[in-house]
Amino acid sequence: MAARRQYEELAQQLSAIGAVKRGLGRVLPPECPAGSAAVLTLLDRNGEMRMSRLAELLAIDMSVTSRHVAHVAERGWIDRSPDPADKRSRILRLTPAGRDMLADLSERYMNALAHCLADWSDDEVDQLNALLGRLRAGFGDCRPVPTAHGPTAHEATAPVPTAHELNAERTTRTPV
Repeated sequence: MAARRQYEELAQQLSAIGAVKRGLGRVLPPECPAGSAAVLTLLDRNGEMRMSRLAELLAIDMSVTSRHVAHVAERGWIDRSPDPADKRSRILRLTPAGRDMLADLSERYMNALAHCLADWSDDEVDQLNALLGRLRAGFGDCRPVPTAHGPTAHEATAPVPTAHELNAERTTRTPV
């Protein structure tokens, strides 16, 4: 089993993944911000669905989901049709234009990764893919470890920052 210091380092590295995600976000075209890309990706992976299911998969409020959906619908990337089982609800599905946008996004991401990892060997990229896949799978089965007073809803879902991360956040946070 890994030592505590290794888990602290891992927590710091995972927190820093935000910089990688922001870097990848910079390659998105202005007309397709990250929220829109997430909507398109989830509809591609999961097929048609109601907005309530999309909000659940995005793990965001229904009002925020509605804004993302409106944005992609206005651009013709998704179709919103009445749900035959409940006319008050809408079924969301990708359009051919949405699939084209996803192909463009995928190409942009692959180019950015290839550029940023140009000095990595094929074996190193394969190792990273395998380890990240294993990490993700491990969290699929992982249950929160209760504290002495039991987990709160927030504790059960939120990562625990290290002291180093808290100090870094205090000194590097950009004012709003």
